[in-house]
Amino acid sequence: MPFRVHFTVEDLARTRIAAQPNPLCELVLAVRKLKYADHPVRLSAWRRDVARRLRPEARMVLDLVPRSGIMPGFLAPPGTGTADELMDRVRAVPRSRIRSDLEDVAVHRSLPAWTRQLADDPDRLSQLCDSLQHVHDRLLRPHWSEITAVTEADTATRARQVVSGGLGDVLGRLNPRWMRWESPVLEVAMPSGVDGDLHLAGRGLLLVPSVFGSDSPVVGPHAEPQPFLLYPAGGPRGLAAALTPEEPPWRPAGVGSLGPVLGTTRAAVLHAVIERPGCSTKELAHAAGIAPASASEHATVLREAGLIRTTRRGAAVSHSPTAAAVELWGAAAG
Repeated sequence: MPFRVHFTVEDLARTRIAAQPNPLCELVLAVRKLKYADHPVRLSAWRRDVARRLRPEARMVLDLVPRSGIMPGFLAPPGTGTADELMDRVRAVPRSRIRSDLEDVAVHRSLPAWTRQLADDPDRLSQLCDSLQHVHDRLLRPHWSEITAVTEADTATRARQVVSGGLGDVLGRLNPRWMRWESPVLEVAMPSGVDGDLHLAGRGLLLVPSVFGSDSPVVGPHAEPQPFLLYPAGGPRGLAAALTPEEPPWRPAGVGSLGPVLGTTRAAVLHAVIERPGCSTKELAHAAGIAPASASEHATVLREAGLIRTTRRGAAVSHSPTAAAVELWGAAAG
């Protein structure tokens, strides 16, 4: 049986999409990706790079975060905030919460011996937080701008889905492999086999985009002020685009023949605009697998060549192809 999230009309009204990923939730998922050798092609270079830069103080976090299954919830406080703000919340977590979370985990798996003193020894908690900071700085901080570019492009796509099809359309398309929307229930197939029912009771659900949570869903049923659900941002290419943004993750028909004329990356940018008329610069960067600054530069060149139009409304920017671009691409692809 799947895990079932029950919505009322009030819950649907209060359900929202987080503007950015939760840095510490992403960190926990990144640690799991580091420890579990899946996706060898996409993640092998990242794993080698991280392994070179981690120091011995990373061991506490690596020991505490399992490959899968339950982990101490206080390590990744829910909600919004920068990595530093969330780290401060971990440092200030009440001793009773630490003790409770560790007891919950101990029911399912063994814990490192040093965790026995964690709730009552401020120095030990400080060491764990220093370890958390060190691992964050090596695993996530170098890629954070690319991670946020992927997630911001994804949330913009979800916003358009809300306008065109309503929130039910969004819930049905978040993660089709693992989730199914049968109004008013969202069924979530948990890889751990956990089932049950979550009645939102008017609180709504916070949908949190995640780059490292690219495989299976993560649900926080007891989070305050509202439960959360992590979903994969950017689809199958999201993780690759965040970790290797300099390499466009695809080569559609037409790029090969236009590559010598426009350049391979610029041809990929043009294709992204043709496929997504009205896209923002961040969406364009995500689709082409490059950094937003690079996408803006390529868009400028294409605009000056008469191949795209750029519309500005306040701070918002959108890009659309011209008729000449569509004709050029059709001729190249044919």
